[in-house]
Amino acid sequence: MTVVITGASSGVGRAVALAYAEQGARLVLAARSRPPLEAVAQACREAGASFVRVAAADVNDPAAVDAIPDGEVDVWVHTAAVMAYGRFEDVPADVFNKVVETDLIGAANVARTALAVFRRQGRGVLIYGGSLLGTVVTPYTSSYVTSKWGLRALVRSLRLETRDAPDIHVCLVSPGSVDTPIYRTAANFAGRYGQPPPPVDSPEKVARAIVRCARKPRAVVTVGLANRIIQFGFVAMPPVYDALVGPLMRVGGLSREEVTPHEGNVFAPAPPPSDPEAASRRRRWARGATAAAVGAGVAGAALAVRYAASR
Repeated sequence: MTVVITGASSGVGRAVALAYAEQGARLVLAARSRPPLEAVAQACREAGASFVRVAAADVNDPAAVDAIPDGEVDVWVHTAAVMAYGRFEDVPADVFNKVVETDLIGAANVARTALAVFRRQGRGVLIYGGSLLGTVVTPYTSSYVTSKWGLRALVRSLRLETRDAPDIHVCLVSPGSVDTPIYRTAANFAGRYGQPPPPVDSPEKVARAIVRCARKPRAVVTVGLANRIIQFGFVAMPPVYDALVGPLMRVGGLSREEVTPHEGNVFAPAPPPSDPEAASRRRRWARGATAAAVGAGVAGAALAVRYAASR
């Protein structure tokens, strides 16, 4: 089996690479920066991958994306993304535009290349790493939310247009909060570093969902204990959701650590800054994830009753 992973240098992409390496797959790993890719490639070889090739490529460059595959591809997993924090009016226009370009237009560039390979073969699975933020909206993440909603529409369009090819599948795996470096590498104009609000899943959990989806393709896979509850609140109780999401985002989605405005890795690769709160935050997440999901369910039910009564 040959698997291409765009966005393989960290986070969920790295976890997917290692998961397939343990199965002895042939891997093609792609991202903008070669040094972290080489480190992931070495880890994959040690984990049992039968072959690993590294391709330094920016998904915003169609020619570079076209050069990633070399021969047949069974599965293509796309997880490359950048992010920016801040109120819409505080985020510079070029930063906003670059996030949307990378996360949405870059995904379209990958689709053109992957589907061309799959059409020649007559088969293949393309899996996109989506997000809960492709179905709900949070403040201070407007560019990321815009691109993820667009990605969901793109995937749906591609599924409709490949109905003539029953062995070609386009899938979306959408997690909630995941413990990856994107929150620290994101551009930031919010004054405080971002963080994934609880309950938080590991990249390895999302990677396992992606591997299962590739084996038995499904249109959409959701990963996260509280996702359905949050989506219900967003759709069924808009006034309640809108009143709560801002305060909850400021408490759970932004850390206590202050940061001066910066462009993060939006325009060029950058290592994540050190995260002094990471260890204690992971302990809190581990203790509180289930409690948070249960509490959210109870609160959601109570709010639904209250909202229905007010109507």
